[in-house]
Amino acid sequence: MKVVTNAPGTPVGGYRFVSDIMATNSRQFKPTESAMDVAIDMVSIGAGGGPVVGEDYEFLGFINEGDLIRAMEAGIDLKKATASDIMNTAFIGVKEDTTLSCVSRMFEMGFQILPVIQDGKVTRSITRHDLLRARLGLGPSIDE
Repeated sequence: MKVVTNAPGTPVGGYRFVSDIMATNSRQFKPTESAMDVAIDMVSIGAGGGPVVGEDYEFLGFINEGDLIRAMEAGIDLKKATASDIMNTAFIGVKEDTTLSCVSRMFEMGFQILPVIQDGKVTRSITRHDLLRARLGLGPSIDE
């Protein structure tokens, strides 16, 4: 295993802002997408959730594994429901200039994935995995 803490391209002083790190979860869902398709997609790619975005990639809400489980526990048929039926609209996101220290505190509060929103549009999502990679000074894969 190759572990590098000062890889080429790592900013002097390390990664400090959301803009400094690359996200590994680029999945976004449309509000009309079937909740069952969302659930299968999340299980297939190993993502814990993702933002629900409009036609112009504006942030509408967020859907995660917990939302899907709660919907099923409430008797909602995921085959008949859409992402907008079960998404959480009270979810928050971060901006490119949000510090990684702030992101770390948000993850400590229980968030597992955060959409990155710039000019009202979702550009990507970052996870605890992405933060750990950044803190180690690694790129998106262990060899970068």
